[in-house]
Amino acid sequence: MIGTEFLKGQGLGNQLFCYVTARCIAIDNNVEFGTASQKNFANNIHSNKGMYFMNVDLGREIDKEKCSKIVEKEERLITPTSKHNMTLGVYVAGSDKRLLQKIEDNTLIYGNLQAEEYFIKHKDEIKEWLKVNKEYFRPQYSDDNLCILNMRGGEYVGNSDLYLKKKYWTRAMAYMKKINSNMRFLIITEDVEAANIMFPKIPAYHLGMGEDYAAIHVAKNLIVSNSSFAFFPIFTSDNVKTIIAPKFWAGYNYSDGYWASEQNIYTGWKYLGRDGKLYTADECRNELKRYKQQRQRRYNRKQGLIWKIEVNYYRMLNLLNRLCRKVKRTHFHIVQIWRKRLNYE
Repeated sequence: MIGTEFLKGQGLGNQLFCYVTARCIAIDNNVEFGTASQKNFANNIHSNKGMYFMNVDLGREIDKEKCSKIVEKEERLITPTSKHNMTLGVYVAGSDKRLLQKIEDNTLIYGNLQAEEYFIKHKDEIKEWLKVNKEYFRPQYSDDNLCILNMRGGEYVGNSDLYLKKKYWTRAMAYMKKINSNMRFLIITEDVEAANIMFPKIPAYHLGMGEDYAAIHVAKNLIVSNSSFAFFPIFTSDNVKTIIAPKFWAGYNYSDGYWASEQNIYTGWKYLGRDGKLYTADECRNELKRYKQQRQRRYNRKQGLIWKIEVNYYRMLNLLNRLCRKVKRTHFHIVQIWRKRLNYE
């Protein structure tokens, strides 16, 4: 048996990547599939309802103590953009070729597991595994003139490495307007407050984990965050036409060419760079290949004057970003309080 374990604290998007990749690897190795710690599936900080909107076959319950383990190889790049990246490094790994070879029976697979190379050939099967129950379908979100922004807030808001700036969204919306001048926008998010602060005039909703997933699944036009949640509702969709995502993924805000990680380059997606240009997946892969030839020389350095200047620059930038977000939130709350008072009077 080959499978994976659902870890406590994992978000649904990360769990689905582990589930799908492990199940595909089990098929490729012609062995039974199963999962460990099934009680953790679809239970996280965003929802404790479990998997209520899809009938997902988790396979046999595995006793993890009786299985060997394979942990996907990591590759990290030391950069000066934050304290975390200066010490632990940025996760930049691509697919682990060991997982594409023979895997022994009775093995649990752990890791990021988000490279399409692991599962792309099983797309039709995955669509069957991850079918949204009919009662959760939201046909109103499949309008040709509607674009859904799937904004990630929550713990991202206080993280200047991850939280996407307003310019990313406005540029992406401008591209959608070029495709269709009648395009309307709607935000699906787990953090309505953060969305309202950034875009007070665009309707923002958190319908529930399953309802949010279903809305993304039927949408034809999508602008997404550097978050795993939106991938499988898009991947299994028969409706989707245009997807815009941040170039460099989790490295969008600061990367000089690395992807965090390159596993998140997906065929058919368009990626918006900080230069305001859209790139295809193949263009991103080719550009990354050229970048890798220079990476070791450019980043294998944790000393010297240039490094210290970069470290101090990014520390100051992070501090200013956090301060600006606090000011915006405070202003938002003050405005809301005064509006309530004026309405009451």
